[in-house]
Amino acid sequence: MLVLDATVALASPAHDGDYRAASGAGAWAGAHIPGSRHVDLLTTFTDPAAPYHFAHPSRDATRRELASLGADERTTVVLYDQGSLQWAARLWWVLRDAGVRARVLDGGLPAWTDAGLPVASLTTASSAAPSGGTVRPPTGHPFPRAAAGDATRTSLWTDKDGARAVSEGRASGILVCALGAAHFEGTTSTRYSRRGRIPGSVSLPAQDFLDGDGRLLADAGLSARAARLPDRNAGPVVLYCGGGISASLSALALTLAGVDSLVMYDGSLEEWTADPALPLLTGVARGAV
Repeated sequence: MLVLDATVALASPAHDGDYRAASGAGAWAGAHIPGSRHVDLLTTFTDPAAPYHFAHPSRDATRRELASLGADERTTVVLYDQGSLQWAARLWWVLRDAGVRARVLDGGLPAWTDAGLPVASLTTASSAAPSGGTVRPPTGHPFPRAAAGDATRTSLWTDKDGARAVSEGRASGILVCALGAAHFEGTTSTRYSRRGRIPGSVSLPAQDFLDGDGRLLADAGLSARAARLPDRNAGPVVLYCGGGISASLSALALTLAGVDSLVMYDGSLEEWTADPALPLLTGVARGAV
């Protein structure tokens, strides 16, 4: 088993354009599941050459990153974060696209501690090294079945052109914004260069899939939220947010609710707002769900 903490510290913007992201390694060092390792999504399981944060890497790169942590197809991979669930969901979605199965700890570290389970820190004997756990180098190709499926596995991502085609009605699909209502309507500060939403999109905040304890709603609750999507059979559900993180939580919840045709606009508003030629809408939208 490989247990990974994927926490990133992403501060709320104090003003438009205020983007502050930092590694969650410090939080992991202070308290974590014994034997777990921290992976920094600012620098790993991402494409450093992309013009926006948290861009997904290639499938091969994803599998190589995981193999470097000692995993192969025999490994049970468990993902968690410090409580938002969105960071664990983000890594889950990246691995899913690469054909690697992983599980997400519902509720993250708070749920673990609420259950009375032990917590380690770098001052305890169970966490002698910053990485935690023991690396078992894989032999041969670590994920042969996943790699063999690349040719037929549908991509879980779309790009700016794909999102624009749906927005302009040139391609089928439903654009769904996973941010809260204030960001959707452009009434609060944004990390990005401009406020607003992609035209044609509807609002279904990722936080609506969580209960008061930060855990996913029960199956009935998830299904009820998913039923709010307009005409799910009209084409793929294209999820976006600010940078593909909240949208990953929505992807996890909607997958559990049985929605199969999901893709993510990875660049989301960080990429969209950086292009002055692309429109944004503000204010209350008709058809928001």
